[in-house]
Amino acid sequence: MSKTALEQWRHKAGAWVQRGLDHRLRLAVTGLSRSGKTAFITSLVNQLEHAGLDARLPHWPVAAEGRLLGIKRVPSRHHHVPTFGYEAALGQLSARPPVWPEPTRGISEITLAIKYRPRNRLKRRLHDNATLYLEIVDYPGEWLLDLPLLAMSYAEWSGQQRALLQTPALAELAAPWLQAGASLAADSPVDDARLAALAAAYTQWLLDIKRECGAYLVQPGRFILPGEYQGAPMLQFVPWVWGEVPAGLNDGHHHGMMEARFEHYKKHLVQGFYRDFFAGFDRQIVLADCLTPLNQGPGSFADLGRALEAILQSFEYGKSGWWQRLFAPRIDKLLFAATKADHLTPDQHGRLTRLLATLVRGGHRHARLSGIDIHTLALASIKATHSGQVQHQGDRIPALQGRRLGDFEPVTLYPGEVPEALPRDDFWQRQGFDFTEFAPPLWQPEAPLPHLRLDQALAFLLGDKLS
Repeated sequence: MSKTALEQWRHKAGAWVQRGLDHRLRLAVTGLSRSGKTAFITSLVNQLEHAGLDARLPHWPVAAEGRLLGIKRVPSRHHHVPTFGYEAALGQLSARPPVWPEPTRGISEITLAIKYRPRNRLKRRLHDNATLYLEIVDYPGEWLLDLPLLAMSYAEWSGQQRALLQTPALAELAAPWLQAGASLAADSPVDDARLAALAAAYTQWLLDIKRECGAYLVQPGRFILPGEYQGAPMLQFVPWVWGEVPAGLNDGHHHGMMEARFEHYKKHLVQGFYRDFFAGFDRQIVLADCLTPLNQGPGSFADLGRALEAILQSFEYGKSGWWQRLFAPRIDKLLFAATKADHLTPDQHGRLTRLLATLVRGGHRHARLSGIDIHTLALASIKATHSGQVQHQGDRIPALQGRRLGDFEPVTLYPGEVPEALPRDDFWQRQGFDFTEFAPPLWQPEAPLPHLRLDQALAFLLGDKLS
């Protein structure tokens, strides 16, 4: 073994031992577009940096009990993974007027060293103080939507996408790529330029149905968030939806080439992501914006449920004992968080939690059968409103005060009631819910960011590792 290979092996062995002894935890943060991943990680790191000083974290035992000794950012051990843009996000939040941080469009990571005094007697005998290295990994939830493709052939996936076109609104938006593909013979020689143009039109369709129809379950997910693979040939294929295909085609023909690229995409991007990143996570939080689809209608809300179910199917569940942690780490705690709880009056927070729990109930059953610890919570990573009451027709009713996103004008409103179970027809007919987007609060960088229930998220995700 060469000197370089030996050093690499020692580095990996040291990381395995740290994970086995609970000195290192890899926390994955994901969510579909506009769920607030960047805001969540920014606020989480900000709360940790202020913990023990002036952060309000009463439900996080290590902070509430005075056992938290210090937290600092440290270099990541994964030199090939981009660093999460924490400072840039803080700069945007402290601008005048403040703006929400730019969303990340690929994978990134930030590592914290959390020094604490153990409560556990055995840990105290070994060390008066202990350090947990927390690796926070940010990745797009859309990438998880691709994992079910591993069980599909190109023909099966094409049939699934063909079925989507039975929905009139989706078919209308698909007209450009359907027309372009109709003139492409399955058995004609490959024309890379035409395939690239067709894939671009298909990608635009995915973006259009997300924006216009509130679609969440879009595949392939890397088409809309390609990261470093922008323009790669393996992202230049579409489902074949134009009738029968002659037998005996190979990658010298249009249909054969797209089938080959579909298989290459699965092997190198989908399997590669699962092998290199996903399979190594210890804890996972999935952020979900349930409010926007309530505004967009029943089709959007139903698609959110399907997307969450697809995400749930991607997880490898099971408790991680020390032996498993050394050689086969897997997710043993999973938190589903309904974001933007501050966009509702406090009396609606419990209903929002129960609504999200209902959406993922099928996955809950699967997870519990495998022994995973799972929890659902409504939170606001960065609290943008103040709650109170206003006088209306002689009654006092709950209301929110904040600044409207876009023009930063102050508004006072009551957004309405959230259904605590899957909405029925009468909910959509009433249109009794009006979710308004708020701008970030005016914030001074020397203070911790305001939040709702981030301490409860920390307690669930990290509590047992800081005991």
